[in-house]
Amino acid sequence: MSPAQELGAQAAARRVGPLALAGAAMLAPMSGVSDLGMRRGARRFGAALAFSEMVASAELIADAGEARLRADGAGAEPHAAQLVGSAPAAMAEAARRLEAAGAQLIDINMGCPSRRVAGQAAGCALMRDLDQAGRLIEAVARAVHAPVSVKMRLGWDDAERNAPALARRAEAAGAAMITVHGRTRRQLYDGRADWRAVGEAVEAVAVPVVVNGDCRSADDARAMLAQSGAAAVMIGRAAVGAPWLVGAIGRALAVGGAAEDPPLSERRDAALAHVEWLLAALGRRAGLRHARKHLAAYAQKAGAPEALRRALVTSEDADDALRLLSLAFAPQPQMEAA
Repeated sequence: MSPAQELGAQAAARRVGPLALAGAAMLAPMSGVSDLGMRRGARRFGAALAFSEMVASAELIADAGEARLRADGAGAEPHAAQLVGSAPAAMAEAARRLEAAGAQLIDINMGCPSRRVAGQAAGCALMRDLDQAGRLIEAVARAVHAPVSVKMRLGWDDAERNAPALARRAEAAGAAMITVHGRTRRQLYDGRADWRAVGEAVEAVAVPVVVNGDCRSADDARAMLAQSGAAAVMIGRAAVGAPWLVGAIGRALAVGGAAEDPPLSERRDAALAHVEWLLAALGRRAGLRHARKHLAAYAQKAGAPEALRRALVTSEDADDALRLLSLAFAPQPQMEAA
């Protein structure tokens, strides 16, 4: 295959229905983490897609404020929204509402390992009932014009590694893309993701497959793609405190070399914009409380001194927290300035 043919094949592999993705690195949907402020930052720095936190179908139908906030994608287009639930009719109705609100891709969560989700026959529990999983995917795909994707794990445990079977069901039911996290539900986030095992799902379907789990660098991403044969990588925990990492890895995959961080001033501005969005969306008190996990991660990855990081995450004043966050990104943060 010539270089031109290879580039064309890669572009085709990253096409999800009508969406042509500009890159091979995506931000994962992370509950309580990938809020709209973080997704805007990831897209600003070049993430091909930035998925929303999972939106519970029942809560969206009930018009719960938190569900509507999670479902918002303004400024992070193409808007990729993730749904979680176990009832096909409710998932279909929620998907219609998401599409009417601007979602351009609907992702179905069949990989969440939490007891709260799996205990309601949703998330990873659907990997133990492939017939129900197929009905749910088909209901959503029939309900919307937007492409539908499915995110799963390798299986429930090592005895039930059925990602290839679910991937085939998903494709037959109308899914245009599959994402596989290279762990089982029983592993939770322990051990190492098995990127080679994701390759079994890649071989099972014709639609693009995305490999997820333990991507921290461009070298990781290259290994993930080489071992799995997937079309793209999805980055989760490593992007907390560094939403620019997704685009940096995408650029490194395209041109070679290591993922390069943007200038310190751009990282600072992105962090401040993220926290300011949380303060505006949730209110200053609740927003600051929600932001603490992000504040800690931003400061740690910026290399801020321990004293400054401690002051930042314990601050009860939003303006003071913003000041300290800005200071964390100074070339040489001064501990006494905190």
